[in-house]
Amino acid sequence: MESIIFATNNQHKIEELQSAIGDQITLITLRQAGIDIDIPEPHPTLEQNASEKSSVIRGITGMDCFSEDTGLEVNALGGEPGVLSARYAGDEKSFEKNIDKLLANLSGKSDRSAQFRTVISLLWKGKEYFFEGICAGFITTSRHGRNGFGYDPVFCPIGSKRTFAEMDLEEKSRVSHRKKAADKLIHFLKNQQS
Repeated sequence: MESIIFATNNQHKIEELQSAIGDQITLITLRQAGIDIDIPEPHPTLEQNASEKSSVIRGITGMDCFSEDTGLEVNALGGEPGVLSARYAGDEKSFEKNIDKLLANLSGKSDRSAQFRTVISLLWKGKEYFFEGICAGFITTSRHGRNGFGYDPVFCPIGSKRTFAEMDLEEKSRVSHRKKAADKLIHFLKNQQS
């Protein structure tokens, strides 16, 4: 299996996705590709932001590549923080402040159901393909665990009594939204090889 550029500067996402993929595809990071830019995410949907990132990197490198955008969608908050997940509490992208705002906004609400949703945009042989992965769960009332990143300390997937932040990378990968989207991406790329 060949290597492909993963259009992100987020080392956590790279590690998580490489763990989910295993050795079937080698991910080339933006840093490894010699690209040092922060691609804006100005659009109102995950799909559009993922597409923006992969299009920018394809334009720079001319190589096949993919990107992803992920949002936490909380039912009682009308789908917030959604596409603004990384900047929920402001442009400085503070995980701690984002979690503080989320827990404050959910205070007193009985419905704490939520889902993580990942959308991958793949630019491959001149065409764009989208792959989606969803992990349903709920938001805890306080932080638990020290692993992971983002909202992991307050997100508990359905069927588990532990948050993502209480799981190691391998355990999280078995149920994660990113893994589900990556599985679809891998399936697609394998079929292209045959």
